[in-house]
Amino acid sequence: MSPVPPPPLLPTTWVLLRGLTRGAGHWGDFPARWQAAWPGRRVLVPDWPGNGARWAERSPATVGGLTEALRRDLRAQGVALGSEPVGVLALSLGAMVSCDWAQRHPRELAAAVLVNTSLRGHSPFWQRLRPARYAGLLRRSIQPSSAEDWEQHLLAITAPLHTRSPGAAATQADWVRLRQRQPVSRANALRQLAAALRYRPPATPPSVPLLLLSGGGDRLVNPACSAALARAWGCPLRIHPEAGHDLPLDAPDWLIEQVRHWLQAEAPADQ
Repeated sequence: MSPVPPPPLLPTTWVLLRGLTRGAGHWGDFPARWQAAWPGRRVLVPDWPGNGARWAERSPATVGGLTEALRRDLRAQGVALGSEPVGVLALSLGAMVSCDWAQRHPRELAAAVLVNTSLRGHSPFWQRLRPARYAGLLRRSIQPSSAEDWEQHLLAITAPLHTRSPGAAATQADWVRLRQRQPVSRANALRQLAAALRYRPPATPPSVPLLLLSGGGDRLVNPACSAALARAWGCPLRIHPEAGHDLPLDAPDWLIEQVRHWLQAEAPADQ
């Protein structure tokens, strides 16, 4: 039986990581909400090489390469890795990087929250990407498609609750502007996809406290992937019954409350 990880420490720095081809701008107002939930704590929203403000750089083609690029970025921003409690909230590909980070450098992380992730070896490929999504994503990847078409499609399949909200049009317009101003190249997108497909997580859970969060209405990744990982690693799992893949966009307040409750329930009393 795998050892039970220690209780999570309340991080002094939170790192928010997004997924495949997405940049810091795709968080919208969520970092401000997160900051308000933990006043006085530093919140960093880094970009992968090849994404966001770093769109012109070459993306690493392995999860390990993404991890090391992230660690260099955090050090450059003054994070004392290994000397201060750092927490990570990570979505999709970002969650894979967090697993790799926790496996190879466990002393650098005090807590990790993994959102709607899927890991090779724990779930079959048809759960890691729902078959109903194959045709739409493949067609847009092969044939010329406008930024408007891409972002409307992505918003519909990743944030079903937000799509029906009054703010959906503004979010889509923001995403279109990001795609136009910070265009992720096809080569970088393929490198990140290759990194995600090739990554094989550890057989046993990292020795970092983990919380899994999942959207029961995820149209991109089957929620069974988070459930399988929770069973295999003995991690707590919280499921929103209706939210989609982009849980920070679909149910931001719910997400924050789940993390708050987990930290309060599990952390040592003297924090």
